[in-house]
Amino acid sequence: MDTTSILVSAAAGIGGLIVGAIVCAIINKAQGKSASVAAAKIRKEAELAAETLKREANITAREDARRIKDEIESELKERRKEVSQAEKRIQQKEDNLDRKSNSLDSKLKNLERKEGELEEHRQRLIKKEDELKATIAQQIDELQRIAELDRETAKNMILEKLKGEVENECGLMVRDALDDAKRRIERESQELMVNAIQRYSGDCTYERTTATIPLPNDEMKGRIIGREGRNIRALEAATGVNILIDDTPEAVVISCFDPIRKEIARRLMEKLISDGRIHPTRIEELIKKISREIDEEVFSVGERAVLDCGLHGVPKALINLLGRLQFRFSFSQNVLKHSIETAAFMGAMAAELKLDEQKARRIGLFHDIGKAVDHEVEGTHAAIGADLLRKYNENKDVINAVAAHHCEVEATSIYGILVNACDALSASRPGARSETTELYLKRLEQLETIAKEFPGVDSCFALQAGREVRVVVQPEKVSEAQANLMARDICLRIEKEMNYPGQIKVSIIRETRAVEYAK
Repeated sequence: MDTTSILVSAAAGIGGLIVGAIVCAIINKAQGKSASVAAAKIRKEAELAAETLKREANITAREDARRIKDEIESELKERRKEVSQAEKRIQQKEDNLDRKSNSLDSKLKNLERKEGELEEHRQRLIKKEDELKATIAQQIDELQRIAELDRETAKNMILEKLKGEVENECGLMVRDALDDAKRRIERESQELMVNAIQRYSGDCTYERTTATIPLPNDEMKGRIIGREGRNIRALEAATGVNILIDDTPEAVVISCFDPIRKEIARRLMEKLISDGRIHPTRIEELIKKISREIDEEVFSVGERAVLDCGLHGVPKALINLLGRLQFRFSFSQNVLKHSIETAAFMGAMAAELKLDEQKARRIGLFHDIGKAVDHEVEGTHAAIGADLLRKYNENKDVINAVAAHHCEVEATSIYGILVNACDALSASRPGARSETTELYLKRLEQLETIAKEFPGVDSCFALQAGREVRVVVQPEKVSEAQANLMARDICLRIEKEMNYPGQIKVSIIRETRAVEYAK
C-alpha cells in the first residue's frame, strides 16, 4: 500500500473518529437536555405532591386542633359545672351550718335568759320568804299580845292561814312549768316520731293466730280420741300440749303456754286430719318430721330478721331465739314483727339524735327476746332478756336498755329511754294490737277506781276506749291550783299501777256555778 492510501485511510479514520465524537457529543447533549427536562418534570411533580401533602397536613392539623379544642372546652365546661355544683353544695352546707349555729345560739340565749329569769325568781322568792318570816313573827307577836295566846298556837294559826295561799302559788308555778316543758317536749318528740314513722314502711296490722283446729265432721273427734283414748294420749305425750274436745261442733282446741309446741301440735293435727290415718305410730313419724321443719324455719326466720335490721355478729343461739318469737303473740301482735318494727324506729330516731344506729337497732330487735323463753324461766321478759344477752357477751348499753325498757331498772344511757318510746310507738299504732272485751272493761274500771280514790272527786268517767279519763271535782274542796297537782298525781298512779298501750289523758273538770232565783 502506498503512502497516499495510508494517508487517506488515516484521514478517513481520523474523520470518522471526529464525526463519531461529534455525534456522541450531540447525542450526549440531547440526552442531557432530556434528563434535565425529566428531572425538572419530576421536581415539579414532587413540589406539587409536597404542596398537596402540606395542604392536607395543614387541614388535618387544623381539624385535630379544632377537635382537641372542642374536647378541652367540653371538659372545661363539665369541670366548671362540677365546680359550680360543688360550690352550691358547700354553700348549702354553710347555710345549714349557719342556721344550726343560729338556732343553737338562739337556744343558748333562751337558756341563759331563762336561767337569769329563774335566778331573779329565786331571789324574789328568797326575799318573799324573808319578808314572810318577818310578817309571821310580827303577826304572832301581835296575836299573842291581843288574844293572849302562846307563841306555838299563834304560829299554827298563821301557818294554817297561809297554807292555802302557798298551795295556790305552788300549783300555778308547777302548772306553768309543766305546760312549758310539755309544749317543748311534745313538739320535738312529735317531729322525731313522725320522721321515724315516715321512714318505716311496715304493715300496721298483723295476723291473729288461733289454737282452734277445724274438723271436717264430728266423726273425726272420735278418731282423734281413738280406742280407749290411746290416740289423744299419744298426741298429748308427743307434743306436750292439752287437747280439748268439747261440745263445740267440728272443732278441737289446743292449749299450751309454749308457742313452739302449740305450733307443732297444730301442724300435726292438720296433717293427721287431712291424711286420715290417726294412730300412735303415725303420730311419732310426723312429730319428728314437723319438729325438724319447725327448727329449720325458726332459724331461717331469725336469720332473716337479723339481715333485715342490718346487724352482724349475732350468735346463732340468739338468732334461734329471735325465730321463736315468730310464733309468739302479744295482744294479737306478732312479737317478732313488733321487734323488727321497734328496731326500725330505734335506728331512725338514733340517726336524728346523732347516736349509734347499729346499737340502737340491736336494742330494738332484742328488747323482747325474753318472751321466747318466759314460759320456761321465772321472771319478767325484760329481766330474762337482759340475762340472755349478758350470757352471750352483748354490749353493756344493750343489756341495760333491754332490762330498762319497762322501767324495771334505771336506764344508764339514752338508749334505755329511747327503746321505751319506740316500744310504745310500735304497740300503740292503730291496728297493731287488739284485746278482749274482758281486759278492755277491766282497764276502764281500774281507771275510774284510781281517780275516785283522790279526795274532793265527785265523779269520773273513762272515755275513748280507755285513752282518756275525765274527773269532776268539787270546787269548794279542790282549788284551781290543786286541780293541776291532782291531774299530775293521777297520771303518776296510772303509770305505776296499770299496764296499757299508748297514753292516757287525764282531764280535771272544776266547775263553779252561781245560782239565784228571781221572785
